Parts: sequence; structure tokens; C-alpha cells
Amino acid sequence: MKIGIIGLGLIGGSLLKDLTLNSEHELYAVTRSKTTLDKVKSLVTECSDNISILSGCEVVFAATPINKTLEILDKLETVVNKNCIVLDCASIKGFTAQKKRPYKFIGSHPMAGTENNGFDASFQGLFKGAKWVLTPSVDISRNDIEKITGLIGETGAKIIITTPDEHDIAAALISHMPMLISQALFKTAQNNELAMKLASSGFRDMTRLAMSNPEMANDMLQYNGENIKKSLEMLQKSLNYLLGTKYFEKITDIKNTRSKMYSDEGKNLL
Repeated sequence: MKIGIIGLGLIGGSLLKDLTLNSEHELYAVTRSKTTLDKVKSLVTECSDNISILSGCEVVFAATPINKTLEILDKLETVVNKNCIVLDCASIKGFTAQKKRPYKFIGSHPMAGTENNGFDASFQGLFKGAKWVLTPSVDISRNDIEKITGLIGETGAKIIITTPDEHDIAAALISHMPMLISQALFKTAQNNELAMKLASSGFRDMTRLAMSNPEMANDMLQYNGENIKKSLEMLQKSLNYLLGTKYFEKITDIKNTRSKMYSDEGKNLL
């Protein structure tokens, strides 16, 4: 299969490294980084800073920053043919679904990542056991979905199919809001010198997302702000609920439910 990947950061780079395990694929990589181009030459059929090399691809993944996604999707309209399946990898889906494309477009979001970014942070196995969301439009055929499901399955990810709106609400609850809270938690404590000296594993784990890529974090708030605000309102209700009566019973129930959610390797079991 001829596969193109635009953007070779954590997501695009990890996807590329996973797909190199299948020798039947012809891989085409596009990145603006000359340093990264030099690093991937031996891994791909062709690489360039020009998307024109993707003209013959059957599938193209746009793994660019959120704020560059629409620009790339527009450019691909003059590059790929009508039978090419194009997927973005942005963590917000509603804004990519507002325009009908001359190619086969499927919104997607690999639910995996670290606080690090760039090609050097990418690695084989990033998506293993993770969920990969697809938000196909109504004109995408079952055969197209099966083709993409099989391809993404090579990374070890598990496909979840939903709508753009449902995805964005869920992403705000379990990804975008937690990132904002992590940043706010660090901001709240950072001017207390003793607190910062005493901070150990609990504070470290709770503020890991405060180290998220600033460009990505800013995009999340810009493109999914309303859902994040609604999530914060729901969080406040949960805090009020917990601060009411029977705190011990409430947190015991939460602990029991949370303890069944992840495997020992940290993968979501639901």
C-alpha cells in the first residue's frame, strides 16, 4: 500500500516507525524539518518538504499541529486523487468535518502520546493497546473503513467509531480539561517555596500534563474551548458532591471503579 504521512513529530514519527514493520508498504514522508528528513531517508520510499510527492498515495495521514490541519487538508485537494483516503490526526474533530473534500476524508484521533514532542520522541509501539478514534462522514464506504481499520490495526491500536461532536465532548473531559487543570495546579503551588521542595510523586504525576507542547495546548483551548468550559462546570459539580456528606463512601466507590479501568501496563481496559 502507498501511504503518505505529513508531519513527523511524536504521532507522525511513531506511525511511520510502526508502518516500516510491514515491508509491503511504500511510505512517503513530508516534513519541513531538514534534520528529520535526513533521519527518515533510509526508512521510506521517498521524503520531502513538498506534499506533491503524495500524489500517488492510497492513504495519507496528516499528523500536523491542530492549527495547520485545515491548511494541509486544503492543499491535499490539488495533490491526491478522489479515491485517496485522507485522515487527520488532530485531537479535535468538529472543525475538520465542516467542509466536504474531493477525496475520501476520515477524521481520526490516535489517543496516545507523551509530554514530549518531535521526531526524536517518537517510537515504535506508541499506539499499542491505545484507542484510535475515527469520525467518518456518511459518504465513506464500509470497505474504506475496513481498509483503514486494518492499516491502523498494524500499530496495535483499537478502533473506536463515533461522531465529531461526541468525540470533542469526550476529549474535553479526559484530555483537554485535565491538561488545563494540570497547568493550573502547578501555577497554584509554584510560588510556595516549601511546597515545591516537598513536592514528590503525587504532584509530579498530577502535573505531568503541564509539560504539554504549548502550541498543542493553545490549539486545544482555541478549538475546543466551549466543551472545556462545560467540562469545568461539571468538575465543579463533582467537587461540590464530594465535599458534601459521606465523603468516605463516595471516594471508596470512585477508587473501586478507577482500579478496574487500566491494565498493569497502563492501557485502558474499557
